[in-house]
Amino acid sequence: MDSRPDPDNTGSAAPSGRPAKRKRTAFKVLLAVLIVIPLVATGFVFNLARFWDTETATLETESPSPTATATATATLTPAAKPPPAAKPLKPPPPPALPMNILVLGSDHRRGDPPAPNGLPDQRADAIMLIHLARDGRHVYGISLMRDTWVPIPGFGEAKINSALTLGGVPLVVRTVESLFGQKIQHVISMDFEGFRGITEALGGVDVNVREAFTSTHDTRQHFPAGVNKLKGQKALEFVRERYAFGDGDFKRIENQQTMVRATLAKLLNAKTLSNPVTLYKVVNTASRYMKVDKGLTAAKLASLAYSLRNVRMQDAVFFTLPTAGFGFSTDGQSIVLPDHGAISAVGAALGRDTVGAYVAQNRPR
Repeated sequence: MDSRPDPDNTGSAAPSGRPAKRKRTAFKVLLAVLIVIPLVATGFVFNLARFWDTETATLETESPSPTATATATATLTPAAKPPPAAKPLKPPPPPALPMNILVLGSDHRRGDPPAPNGLPDQRADAIMLIHLARDGRHVYGISLMRDTWVPIPGFGEAKINSALTLGGVPLVVRTVESLFGQKIQHVISMDFEGFRGITEALGGVDVNVREAFTSTHDTRQHFPAGVNKLKGQKALEFVRERYAFGDGDFKRIENQQTMVRATLAKLLNAKTLSNPVTLYKVVNTASRYMKVDKGLTAAKLASLAYSLRNVRMQDAVFFTLPTAGFGFSTDGQSIVLPDHGAISAVGAALGRDTVGAYVAQNRPR
């Protein structure tokens, strides 16, 4: 089923008889903030430009203020007289593309004691490099297996997810940049609580589980074969599980990517986009748990979303960075061996903005 918004902005009429387009205008501020959600929860910016019109409100803060929310809610009530026509709003200036964004999901929980170096004791449970193509029409998500054995700048070789504990987000950025030989422009991270909160705010996400399994984490959630509605703790255990599978991390990354697509579909569902209560819950949750670099301002996010207005579901491709299998480090750790040839090829494709050609030629899963 196609979950994208109606391309012609058609649909049922608003209560006052005005077209649905005017009805959607009531929560433009929320939609403007919502552009950050897929970057965190799904790995790329979804198509918001269909809702960018002359009545779009200006976003001034990273998260919705009580005033903005009250205004948006009040606007939903049909007015006695149509409001005066708003002055046309110029589209935001285009961002510099191509662009690389590092998306991190950490295993940090509130209350966890800090590491010996004073930083949060956390590891990167999910690492995805997002490449936004120069044409503004294609997005690529490259998942990196957390146990991949790589050089950590200043610390020698270690599992890539340990960089978060050793030096925080800046060290993860340096590690990925040195791995591919490419610059990362922005970074976004979210912890367990944020992930749980977003799936709960969405009312759950439907995911098709091919083979039943039981989680080995926390509450030992069971996932029967077929469609499962996942939210909160159950959603978290679904994307974290690896020990229940014969291929471990490979299956976990596959499940994470499945969750990515399902979450995106739910976000783009007409029922979600037309429900200001749901939108506010999702936006409010993300604003509390999301961390971004200082350069990723609200204005830049708005510009980014508008520049990617022509991205379709089929234009967003996810794949896992190829590896050379499993092995052991000199100190006995079970690790994922890096495929240096694939790393070089992906790095070159990122630099030349030819990731699409790399995917077509190599068909990584």
